[in-house]
Amino acid sequence: RMRAEGRPRAEILAAVAQRPGFYVPSFYAVEIEPRTGLQVVTGRSAAGIAAKAPERVERVFVRDLDPYPFPTRFPIPYAEAIFDRASVEITRGCTEGCRFCQAGMIYRPVRERKPEDIIDAVLEGTDAAGFDETSLTALSTADVSCIDPLIKQLVPELAKRKVALGIASLRAYGLNEDMLDEIQRVGIDGLTFAPEAGTQRMRDVINKNVSDEDILTSARRIFERGMDRMKMYFIMGLPTETDADVAGIVETGRKVRELARSMKLPRPPKITVSVSQHVPKPHTPFQWAAMDSMEDLETKIRMLKGMAREADVALKTHEVRDSWLECIFARGDRRLGAVILDAYKAGARFDGWREVFSFERWLDALEAHDIDPNLYTRTLPLGVPLPWTHLDMGMEPDFLESEYKKAVKGRVSPPCGKPAGAKVHHTNIDAAEAEKKRLVCYDCGVACDLSEMRSERIDALRTLDEVAERRVAAEARSEAEAEAETEASPELIPLSRLKGSLARSELSANSAFKENAEAPYSRARIFFAKEGTAAFLSHLDLVRIFPRMFRRAGVELAFSRGFNPQPRMTFGPALALGMSAQEEAADVDVILPESVRDMAQELSLEERAELGEALCERLRRCAPPGVRVMAVRLLEGGEKKLGELVSGADYAIAVESGPEELEARLRDLTSEESWPVSRTRKPKKRKKKSRGKRRGPVAPAEETIVIDAKPQLSQLRFDPERSELLFRLDSTQDGATVRPREVATLLTGRAIDDHRMRRVRLLGRSPEGELRSVRELGVVYREAARLTGDPSAARLRKRLE
Repeated sequence: RMRAEGRPRAEILAAVAQRPGFYVPSFYAVEIEPRTGLQVVTGRSAAGIAAKAPERVERVFVRDLDPYPFPTRFPIPYAEAIFDRASVEITRGCTEGCRFCQAGMIYRPVRERKPEDIIDAVLEGTDAAGFDETSLTALSTADVSCIDPLIKQLVPELAKRKVALGIASLRAYGLNEDMLDEIQRVGIDGLTFAPEAGTQRMRDVINKNVSDEDILTSARRIFERGMDRMKMYFIMGLPTETDADVAGIVETGRKVRELARSMKLPRPPKITVSVSQHVPKPHTPFQWAAMDSMEDLETKIRMLKGMAREADVALKTHEVRDSWLECIFARGDRRLGAVILDAYKAGARFDGWREVFSFERWLDALEAHDIDPNLYTRTLPLGVPLPWTHLDMGMEPDFLESEYKKAVKGRVSPPCGKPAGAKVHHTNIDAAEAEKKRLVCYDCGVACDLSEMRSERIDALRTLDEVAERRVAAEARSEAEAEAETEASPELIPLSRLKGSLARSELSANSAFKENAEAPYSRARIFFAKEGTAAFLSHLDLVRIFPRMFRRAGVELAFSRGFNPQPRMTFGPALALGMSAQEEAADVDVILPESVRDMAQELSLEERAELGEALCERLRRCAPPGVRVMAVRLLEGGEKKLGELVSGADYAIAVESGPEELEARLRDLTSEESWPVSRTRKPKKRKKKSRGKRRGPVAPAEETIVIDAKPQLSQLRFDPERSELLFRLDSTQDGATVRPREVATLLTGRAIDDHRMRRVRLLGRSPEGELRSVRELGVVYREAARLTGDPSAARLRKRLE
């Protein structure tokens, strides 16, 4: 408002400083602290005194999260994103007090969302976006008081939608059998959790309330359920760390691998150990600790890699130079602002990407400002002001210091906010109400109302019990209604009529995908265009966003019957990135209310047309920008699949040269007997064995193949109105098929960018042998002789005759 009124900047800053939680750096004076060499705030500046800025800037936070629902409508990425899922934060803060964790300290107190709000947010987010995965996030999900009953109520709803559930930040002791059974139903094939340290001594130092027994018990439960991935996160370079602690990281991975081997599993699970470097952070008990030097960290990484090879454990490590820079800026003072600006001016952009990161650029910026990086990475003395001391996180001044001293002595602090001696919260209402032990509290300075915390947890469990009762009652009503409908409708087609048409799946009985994979289905052929920015979606992106489009439209897809269920879809030949398309096709298996009648060949042509039009309209409303759904047709039994039908395509090339020059080149080509196109390719890599051990791949020699494009090309002509060269490519000729890009170079004599080309239509071969648009071809059956195993073969033969 003040900006809109044109008020001076100084006046606006003064008004901002009066509000809690706002820090105006110019209102505070800084000096070099002689004991550390760091720049610290020594008090308010003259401008700060005049503006009546507070002596210390206090953190503010929302005490009750419920009035602020988690967003369920958000931009949907169509290119693949890192977190390609609907994620819901279910709690803020953490009870565990890990001494390296900044978030666990500054996000106090623990505040949990109401379970019914969490369920609503998850389901609304997945329905609106069409994601096939969702996740519950928290600093420590296993320590959320209602996590077990919450998952039990959420999974059935996700199972209906075929949406997988990911659970972030699990602790080893949080993987109880009931929870694993639930999340396995929705397609989770592995889990990740963080022991953080490889020995119990080191876990006591960092206050990680996890034991070796917890890790192995959780691993056994994961593997018993057929999950074949387990990833463990560790930190090296922690205070008081020894070589034995570092070796314990790989040793923990080896113990898990040996456990898996002892279980005689059908296939060995993939066990990955991921190790990052400890970066001491402000407002944590380890804010005074030194960071290991880059040389020491590199030595530890070499040690880990050697041990991992011997133990046959997959190892991933973080880049040491990244962590070193992170420490400098995490504990830095105001002088580093100029360093960041200089590095930016020198070209520092997207430095998280390996291909653009330049370590030397940052060293030059530090040197240009005569800054010694060791000031920020070394041990800092206790009781001395630090660059962030003037920022008040709400904790007592001696709390972090006392935790640091306990860490050095290897003493643990039990979780706060839980009954004394408890690792996890009670998961049922009776046990929670009967609990008489007091909740642990360290008087860290953050005002927690423990009585209110206890009553909120009991209320959450009671609510989840009520939700469970309503769901069971609703399911019972649905079953009764279905039975009554069956009895009242003798004309309904029994599933026994479809025996032989529905294949059984290899999925376990409790999989959410099993019933879907074995259900009656209809096969829909979708005709669509890929235009505008959608031309820059890769084929894999298209395969990924199509199911999302169907989920948003409320149309259930049929899934494959193997151990890793995927939507049953078939697309036409992949397009080059940037190439647009006017008329593409995809075959998709969908589950409709009429699918039983469809498979029994009881739908009339009019009914099939109506269903296709209705499906087309639903998909149009949910299609991503640039994907234009043109038509949908339900396929009949015995029709050729798309992969069998596509025999070529028509293409157009936007050309810049004049028509005379192009026509002269085409005349010259026409007079030649063959149009050779050379292609260099690498053969598949071969594994070379020696003395029974597998070595790395043998580098194959490149080979050049020559393709005669002339028999594959036809209907060459130039369209002067659009300045396009048109051609038809027949992909059914013997030998390798020439690529559109190669044809463009052959015909124009120059390289043509993919975005200057478009696929006009896919072509199929008619019964008379003519290439025609797949959309115009309509129904094309396989040969009747190939349908002997189909229950409807006799009917199809009659139609063919």
